[in-house]
Amino acid sequence: MTALDLSSTVGVVGGGTMGQGIAQVALVAGHRVRLYDAVPGRAVEAAAAIGARLDRLVERDRMTAADRDAARARLLPEAELTGFADCALVVEAVLERLEVKQELFRDLEGIVADDCLLATNTSSLSVTAIGGGLRSASRLVGLHFFNPAPLLPLVEVVSGFATDVTSATRAYETARSWGKTPVACADTPGFIVNRIARPFYAEAFAVHEAQAADPATIDAVLRESGGFRMGAFELTDLIGQDVNESVTHSVWQAFFQDVRFTPSLAQRRLVESGRLGRKTGHGWYDYENGAERPEPHTAEPAQPPAYVVAEGTLGPAADLLAMIREAGIQVREEDEDHGTRLVLPSGGQLALADGQTSVEFRDVVYFDLALDYRRATRIALSAGHDTLPRTLTEAVGLFQALGKKVSVIGDVPGMIVARTVARIVDLAHDAVAKGVATEEDIDTAMRLGVNYPLGPFEWSRRLGRDFAYDLLDDLHLRDPSGRYAPSLALYRHAYATEKREGAS
Repeated sequence: MTALDLSSTVGVVGGGTMGQGIAQVALVAGHRVRLYDAVPGRAVEAAAAIGARLDRLVERDRMTAADRDAARARLLPEAELTGFADCALVVEAVLERLEVKQELFRDLEGIVADDCLLATNTSSLSVTAIGGGLRSASRLVGLHFFNPAPLLPLVEVVSGFATDVTSATRAYETARSWGKTPVACADTPGFIVNRIARPFYAEAFAVHEAQAADPATIDAVLRESGGFRMGAFELTDLIGQDVNESVTHSVWQAFFQDVRFTPSLAQRRLVESGRLGRKTGHGWYDYENGAERPEPHTAEPAQPPAYVVAEGTLGPAADLLAMIREAGIQVREEDEDHGTRLVLPSGGQLALADGQTSVEFRDVVYFDLALDYRRATRIALSAGHDTLPRTLTEAVGLFQALGKKVSVIGDVPGMIVARTVARIVDLAHDAVAKGVATEEDIDTAMRLGVNYPLGPFEWSRRLGRDFAYDLLDDLHLRDPSGRYAPSLALYRHAYATEKREGAS
């Protein structure tokens, strides 16, 4: 099944931001587009807004005046749904309420031809449930665009329980013909992006709720060490705390209140107080005129140690050994098969975050995971009550000698980046095992949908087969609520294959 022919008419229901964006995408691709909104006059207003955006494209030399004029001529506001009778595809972008969408598609089913493809842009509702009242739900598919639709390339193509393969394939190929990057997924709560992205927000909020670090410091560590474009607090302020919490709550409820998706009480308090982020002038941060952005905690300069003793290769942090030598600090190596620790002159140890806590040991400082230790500009350290001040000072001085800013946070297992990435990797493996999507599509979706520096499986390969599982297993021992219990899929990835390879 191939993409819709450009001579086909596309209908868009909903004159809001998302509906306008989808209409613009189809229009610029070359289709005739019919646009409808239930509010009288809104379709005409939406068409005018699309025309204004096309004008700006011409001003920026991204479209010729002739192409703009042709596109405007193909855009047809409709006062009634009956105007959609000749459409080959209808996409809805109306209220995220199941009964509203169900009623709309029942009405459309009596208007459009039997071979018209029906699509919902829902981000949080079940495609299967939306199509549950149709005579033929086999032609209903999810086409989840990301906002702003004309700019963001990702489209999740979601197959409901009754969706026919030919319908899903046609939707997929049509999205690709429109210049988008489609990924195929099953109808599961949150689809790909909103399911797998939950830990990015949840773990940042959990570290904050544990009083281990303030929002500015957590955001800085996620950006400058983890390589994420934005931290969780500034990103949810941009999205809107009400919107972000609503998606989290929807996924949590849809998974029968699975503890892995439990919403944040701290975020609930923000929403209850009306502090919704940038749109209200205050969220995690203050956006009122003249408000100063809080600075992340950064340690004062400290003297680096004269030497370190390396036990093993440091695993995912192996680059640190060469960097330490390049900084003029002696590295003495001890033969260890799986060591991830440095011994400092104080006798204390510096260890990569592994899901344990400093308080469990006599004298240990943990350091957080980094996307790239050479390019990272900030590293987080954590220490317990029994950590000697000299050990912490030597650890701070060591990373400062490598050109890093250092943020010292509380003694939380898994720290910030390590626990966040481990949980994202786990949810991704679990999704593949349950047939939600392929590894390639999940990596593509997370890079394009939320701008992650790596897809979960790219992270997994970089970290090594057992890193995420071991970290979460240790976290689960310390928090047996089930939130950090690694999935069976991750266990199989970490150990079943390893044992099979060892036996061969």
